[in-house]
Amino acid sequence: MIYGPGMLESGITFDFGQLVLDCEFARMIKHTVMGMPVTDETLAIDPIKEVGSGGDFLMHKHTFSHMRGQSSPELIDRKMRGAWEKAGSTSAYDRAMEKVRFILETHTPDPLPDEVLEKIRAIVADTEKEMGIIK
Repeated sequence: MIYGPGMLESGITFDFGQLVLDCEFARMIKHTVMGMPVTDETLAIDPIKEVGSGGDFLMHKHTFSHMRGQSSPELIDRKMRGAWEKAGSTSAYDRAMEKVRFILETHTPDPLPDEVLEKIRAIVADTEKEMGIIK
């Protein structure tokens, strides 16, 4: 269980940008915790034999076909500094806030089923009665 996505200052403050970053970190952790398959293919046994010691593995077709499967973060920028600066030098938090704005402007949640709404309304009504807010 992950506690406190989006929370700052021991939960006193909530930040949407931090929430989006925390979701990215949780996705990366989940990917890792699920484990990596260990096969001749994932260990690149044949390409290692083919290329040999001191060879160029980066240009091998096996590398290209598997390189995106390890990790594909949305917000963490792995560009070289020059490319990152040319692209605007944005921080991960800046990119997270851009995603937050996009979500807030475009997301339309699915409506809750009627029975769920009724249950929520009943909980609120019971609590208001219990607290003396309504009679």
